This record gives sequence, structure tokens and C-alpha cells, in this order.
Amino acid sequence: MFARILVSLFLVAAGTAAIAQDAQRELIPVKGDVYLFRNNFHQSLIVATPEGTVRVDPINAEASAWLTENLGQITDQPVTHLIYSHSHLDHASGGSVHDGAQVIAHENAPDAIDGVSPDVRVGDSHTLELGGKTLELTYLGPGHGVDMLAVVVRPENVGFIVDVAAPRRMPFRTMRGANLDHWMEQIKAAMALDFEIFAPGHGPIGVHGDLADHLGYFEALRAGVLEGLNAGKSVEELQAELTLDAYKDWGQYGAWRAQNIQGMASYLTSAGIAN
Repeated sequence: MFARILVSLFLVAAGTAAIAQDAQRELIPVKGDVYLFRNNFHQSLIVATPEGTVRVDPINAEASAWLTENLGQITDQPVTHLIYSHSHLDHASGGSVHDGAQVIAHENAPDAIDGVSPDVRVGDSHTLELGGKTLELTYLGPGHGVDMLAVVVRPENVGFIVDVAAPRRMPFRTMRGANLDHWMEQIKAAMALDFEIFAPGHGPIGVHGDLADHLGYFEALRAGVLEGLNAGKSVEELQAELTLDAYKDWGQYGAWRAQNIQGMASYLTSAGIAN
């Protein structure tokens, strides 16, 4: 009996170690001194300068610790500025690892984000200049959260946009009960920004035009679901019939198309837009 318990404890410990080791982390060059730090399916923006390193989104404590240990791959400067794209904890946990960094968030962000209180709160726009780089922060309005900031880095002309859109990738599952018309307005606000390379919080690096494609998907999803609901169709019928084939080669199409339909139907019904 005791031996079986020891074996069970060993297997649990081994499984826990395997989970920890399975985290996929890497620094991905974007352009010039701009990088994406990928932590499994989440990405953080890294901007290296001679006067310090700017990071957008800590992701979590383990990811932040890994980055601190491996930042020397691209720069000898520590993280001196930490910007929060928004306060959802799957992107905004673990900021305390960068103790001493100036913390920047939108004015709608909570008083503390996973225990970290912002030093600087910004409104509709804010500019950070450091080591020859200019970072332009723009509030995208409500939709996916109420404190969403887009960040454009110059001179590289890289735009970092989190969760609002991603290049050739479906929105996340049911879109978590958000106001999806407001979400579409966030995409339009991002489209109004001037940049070339689209570095997302999830998925592959793309270009500015991917934002218009993402908006087109939202519009097609909304129109198809609204038409079906007004015709008296159930969510299950819509999930079977509304295939959205133009987007079948997008990431997570097979996994999330039906959930996107469910989320849009829930929004249109609860908002009183569908009959």
C-alpha cells in the first residue's frame, strides 16, 4: 500500500514537472528592435532600447521570470517600462516580477492589476519616448474590456493589438459575453492607426490589412446569425448551416466557429437586436 502511494506521488510530481517543462516560450523577431515573446498561446511585445526595455503585457509570473532570465538574448537592458494592453488576467498577471519598472495602464483599469498598481494612467492617447523609440498608445474604446490600449512602435511601424483582432484567426470561443457591436468599433479604431506590421496578442504576425479581414468576419458572422434568428432558427440550426466557408482556413475555425455563432446569437438576443 505504502509503495503504491509513493508511486502515485511520483507520477503526480512527474506530471507536474512535465506540465511546467511543456510551456513553449521563445523570443520572435518582428522588425528592428521589436520582438514578440511567445508563452504558449499568449504573446507579449518587447521593445529593446539602449535606455531600457519596454514590455507590453506580463502574461503571468512564470512567463515574466523566464523572460527576465532570457532577455539577454536580445538586450542587456532590463524591463524599465511595463504597459498593460488591458487588465484581463490571462494577459495581465505576474507584473510584480518587473519590480521597479514604470507601470502604464488606461485610466479605466482597476486600482491594482494582479497586485500591481499603475504608476501612469492614460486617456485616449499617450506617447512614450525611450532610447530612440516612440511608442504611441491609443485607447480603442469599450468592447473586449473597457481599458484596451493599442501600441504602435516607431520607427519600426509595428502595431501590437491584443484580443480585439488577430491575423487569420477566429475570435476566442463565445467572446465572453462582450458587446460585439462595440467590439467591432474597437477593430475600426485599430484600423485607423498608422502602422505596417500587425503583431498580435495571439496567433501569427500579420499586416495592417488583416484588421479589415477580421472586421469582415465579424460582419459576416453578425449578418448570418441575425438573419437566421429573425427567421426563427435555433442556435443549433445556425451552427449546422452557417459554415462561413470564406474563413475555413483561419486558425481555430474547426474549434471555435460554432462557439462564435453561439456567442453572437447570445449577444443579439440579449441586446434585443434579434426578434
